[in-house]
Amino acid sequence: MRYLTLLLSLVCMAATVDAANADRRVAFVVGNGAYKNVAQLPNPPIDAKAMAATLRNVGFEVIEGSNLTRDQMTEKLLDFGRKAQGTDVAVFYYAGHGIAVGGTNYLLPVDADIKSEMDVKLGAAINIDLTLDQTMGDAKVKLVFLDACRDNPFAAKIKSNSATRSVNVGSGLAEMKSGEGTLIAFATGPGQTALDGQEGNNSPFTRALIDNITKPGVEIQQAMTSVRAQVNEETRKGQLPWGHTNLIGAVYLNPTATTQVANAAPTATAAAAPAASGGSEAEVEFWRSVKESNKAEELNAYVTAYPNGQFKALALARLAALQNGPSTATRNLNAGVDPATFTDNASQLTEDQIGLDKGQRRDVQRRLSGLGFDTKVTGVFTDETRTVIKRWQAARGYPVSGYLNKLQHKAMLSEIVATTPTASDDSQKPARRATNSAPAQQSAPAPHRSGGGDAGAAFVGGVVGGMMGGMFRR
Repeated sequence: MRYLTLLLSLVCMAATVDAANADRRVAFVVGNGAYKNVAQLPNPPIDAKAMAATLRNVGFEVIEGSNLTRDQMTEKLLDFGRKAQGTDVAVFYYAGHGIAVGGTNYLLPVDADIKSEMDVKLGAAINIDLTLDQTMGDAKVKLVFLDACRDNPFAAKIKSNSATRSVNVGSGLAEMKSGEGTLIAFATGPGQTALDGQEGNNSPFTRALIDNITKPGVEIQQAMTSVRAQVNEETRKGQLPWGHTNLIGAVYLNPTATTQVANAAPTATAAAAPAASGGSEAEVEFWRSVKESNKAEELNAYVTAYPNGQFKALALARLAALQNGPSTATRNLNAGVDPATFTDNASQLTEDQIGLDKGQRRDVQRRLSGLGFDTKVTGVFTDETRTVIKRWQAARGYPVSGYLNKLQHKAMLSEIVATTPTASDDSQKPARRATNSAPAQQSAPAPHRSGGGDAGAAFVGGVVGGMMGGMFRR
């Protein structure tokens, strides 16, 4: 009897090993947003982090990256290609800028500087067709998700430098056909552009993918139908995802016992690993990356990926603090502010209309720093200053653009600010309070901000500004 028990144990162990070997899953997940030569995209790195967590939670080994240069993307792709050989399921996810030139689609690394069609074809961008063929060709099931259908940021340069002026440079991405065992999904239709979403959140397409593709017992093509419906509804019919499918069987990223029995085709059905349990290495690493975040979407991504995670209570408590704190602060801070400030957009044109000279720009930078949104005081609005203005706008509930209009500038002048000289302020003037026409009040030191969230002790009159600056600054 003892030998029989041992034999059964060995058989079970062998079956477990076979099952594990029969279900190898690898994913490439990259989000590029911090472009050096074209407009930056704030959301792709956030999209990639959330997608990577979603896939890890159903058993994928994820090769992940954000804001990668050409060399860095190549290195990640080589790693992905090696690990994807012979896998049961390979997933390729990319969010960021993508372009279509001559009917071929390319992904853009953050250091891309494309001036002509030749630059594209000689390697400044990454050819999607060749990449998928080289990295995923041997996988049994290939799932490709491209959240890259935005306006071509290099279109004008490529056309102007074309010798024949007839080069086909399209908007969005061009149509692609999938090979056997492949599903390709775009954020929107061929030649159309997709929305990046509200800054600091997931794009509509990525959010719908995360919500649907790993639902228990839902087949991938059924999930993609739900993705299309969700994006179409969220964008009020302004964006409809498109795809091409050539799968030869049912594919479940998170099958239930019923679906595993009903679908026995091993080359097409992806049997999922159990959902990540509390305390797994992946969960701990994910929590470490977001635990000090002041962005609700990053904390929500953890809760979504690990609904029973060991840090869920901490995540929910931090979310509650973020939601309750800023709402009260915003109400106090915005008392007496013209309501139009919350609806009127700002742009380079509206900022030019204010007519800020260098001294006034320095004043804006000092005020931002005094309110807890640290920036260098130079009198020049650099990209860093634009980013800080965006944080200030988001904290106040104003439309976020990185530029000012007259109403927003007036609102900023009405805030009581504590300023102190810093190494970045070349004026070396004594600490003073920058106010509008309000009577002088005793100022206290600006609150100290460390890591992700100490709002610190507040100063009279500037308490809300300091709190908001600390809470929205990572």
